[in-house]
Amino acid sequence: MKKLLWPIWILLTLAIGGYYAFVIFASDDKAELLIGEATHGHYQIEMACDSCHTEAFGGTEILQNACTSCHADELEDAHDSHPKKKFTDPREAYRLEIIDARYCVSCHTEHQAEQTRAMGVTLPDDYCWHCHQEVGEERESHKDLPFDSCASAGCHNFHDNRALFEDFLVNNANQPWLLEENGVSPSLDIRNAAKLYANREVAIDPQQDAQYMANHPTETEHWQDTAHANAGISCTGCHAPTGEAQTPTDENWITKPGIEVCASCHQPEFDGFSSGKHGMRLAAGALSADGTAAAISPADVQSHLDFDPNNLHLQQGCNSCHQPHQYDTTFAATEACLTCHQDEHSLAFEGSPHGELWQQAQAGDIAVEQAVSCASCHMPRVAKKKRGEQVVSVQHNQNYYLRPNEKMIRPVCMQCHSLEFSIDALADPDLIRTNFADKPGIHIKSIDWALKRANQ
Repeated sequence: MKKLLWPIWILLTLAIGGYYAFVIFASDDKAELLIGEATHGHYQIEMACDSCHTEAFGGTEILQNACTSCHADELEDAHDSHPKKKFTDPREAYRLEIIDARYCVSCHTEHQAEQTRAMGVTLPDDYCWHCHQEVGEERESHKDLPFDSCASAGCHNFHDNRALFEDFLVNNANQPWLLEENGVSPSLDIRNAAKLYANREVAIDPQQDAQYMANHPTETEHWQDTAHANAGISCTGCHAPTGEAQTPTDENWITKPGIEVCASCHQPEFDGFSSGKHGMRLAAGALSADGTAAAISPADVQSHLDFDPNNLHLQQGCNSCHQPHQYDTTFAATEACLTCHQDEHSLAFEGSPHGELWQQAQAGDIAVEQAVSCASCHMPRVAKKKRGEQVVSVQHNQNYYLRPNEKMIRPVCMQCHSLEFSIDALADPDLIRTNFADKPGIHIKSIDWALKRANQ
């Protein structure tokens, strides 16, 4: 009997080993290797294992490098309140026995859906208390607070406290909920921005352009009022971007330029896009069958959000929001979003005060700068220096100011509203679901406490 068991055992071992060798080295489907579901932040790239596991036998340092390769810039912009260097200070070494906060995976452990909380945190929600328990003893206002309430909107955030510093709370107290001078700013001059953001010399062939325009009068008419036309980018700039001597009938002519063509001039916008949910698969190396960058569609992902079932096939690339031959930021700001998104918050937009302002702007009753679109909050305009000039561009990472939502307070909400109203509104989940159709039903006391301490 023992002689028979050994060959069976060897055959089973070889079969199992062969199967997993096939999965690792030959199969495109790596689902068998998953040890658990990925978090909401990473589920789109859970099959791109090497996005995080860059080495087969890497440890904590390898995973840390993977985290910072995607999130380092965001933490720097946030003025990270708990950077790694704080915990490498010998004076703080004793805290590492509680939580080794030098590493992202100490708090954000992937593939553990059963214990994953908001923001991908896999620690119990009282993690702040273990290092800061003296606050509850020293501050009268904090004595009766629950241990797990530190991260409530308007109080503390582990990484990003820009809008919640005590001095900032005091300096922005006692303001009316709706500011007299308000408006989503700064203004966007996309024509000038196009000139400054182009990072390659575009070869233009007037003869090819003339022939192509003659064959496509409708596209040419639309193009003439675009930022591309103003910047001198004509047909060959996108359809023959290599600048080679081509004619519109050559096989090298690109009939439908892909994302990589857009990115060749609009790298900052592409970087933002590929960092957010719409484009993060591109950053993970997803390619289409012809080897070009592959845009995703709602049907490709298992999101918790609701999408329009009739539009699940639509791909999320540059041309999804920006029609290739037209200058229409209005469509990109709202209609493009609502083409796919059908969750409660999105569906409530048109009937909300923000949606009414947007409709008034489209009717010409108010200035566009006073209106609020989906993009106003989730893809706001930011001003930065570019080649010595102040350039206003759109943050194309729609997640940048979304999680945690307190990040919207300074750059978005306070363009129109007081700090107190903004904090309360973002802390009210029912108000968020109705797309801010009323005033907040929740009050966060952080400003009250800050004023009391300042007046002592």
